[in-house]
Amino acid sequence: QVQLVESGGGLVQAGGSLRLSCAISGRTFSPYVMGWFRQAPGKEREFVAAIRRSDSNTYYADSVKGRFTISRDNAKNTVYLQMNNLKPGDTAVYYCAAREDSIASYRYAAPNSYDYWGQGTQVTVSS
Repeated sequence: QVQLVESGGGLVQAGGSLRLSCAISGRTFSPYVMGWFRQAPGKEREFVAAIRRSDSNTYYADSVKGRFTISRDNAKNTVYLQMNNLKPGDTAVYYCAAREDSIASYRYAAPNSYDYWGQGTQVTVSS
């Protein structure tokens, strides 16, 4: 069994920063790709960022490019999302996700490409 546990969410003013963490635990597990998604009330879950294990290539939604940075620490089996210059529109529950097997990069943004999900962490940005 694989568990993903997010942490680091909270309330921040517009322009502020937060760093989310996603710790992987359970059986030995080396995901091919890890992703961050978010879901605001009344909206569908949307892609935020992804990072591929083999070469640490990163992928971002246009809405967060230049503000968010995804990274990973393989020794700690943890993935991070550094969020800077936060905006009220970034308010959502943030989820990390993991896929074990290889997949084409154009599918990294699709929630149904991932095998495992965390429980989510709330990020609220006040204006």
